[in-house]
Amino acid sequence: MVGSSTNSRYKYLHDCKWPREAVDVHHIIVRKSGAKGLFVYFFALIILATAFYLFLVKEKSVIIVLWSLLLDAFLVKLLRKSVEKESVVVMPAFGVQLETHYVSGKIIRRFVPMDKILKPVLLECVTPVTCYWSLSFIVRGEAELVLVFKELRPPMKMLVPIWKALCAATGIKGSSNTSMEDG
Repeated sequence: MVGSSTNSRYKYLHDCKWPREAVDVHHIIVRKSGAKGLFVYFFALIILATAFYLFLVKEKSVIIVLWSLLLDAFLVKLLRKSVEKESVVVMPAFGVQLETHYVSGKIIRRFVPMDKILKPVLLECVTPVTCYWSLSFIVRGEAELVLVFKELRPPMKMLVPIWKALCAATGIKGSSNTSMEDG
């Protein structure tokens, strides 16, 4: 482990088991919160208890119990779909492998060859309710940017070392200068 930083939601790890010229691995890990899982299961239990109460005491239809079971299953499935970590594996000779690890154990991997990457870019994304930074690739032959972190929105201080490593691997000088066009 070469470097790490932590905030309230994420932990950044720079893993360097191999020579930096061969493989450079960066992880953004979601800090575990037992309260989230406990809240979802507690909420599911409350929904189910209310449905049974309506069915047994108020003599409502059994459909209410079936709908509550369906809603409970949806809530638990939503919890298991959450992301555990996202990793960026930089191999200057080959390309960049992007990995998303889910709590359920599922791993989605994407590979972007180094010769297709034109430039890694840091973008500020502004929505009506929030503002966050994202790391993307401008890729040759692609109409849209390729997001490095599809599920997570780590803070800028965690994105900068990954961006610098990607700039070094692609041979592009990283610059903090941005240009804006009047439009």
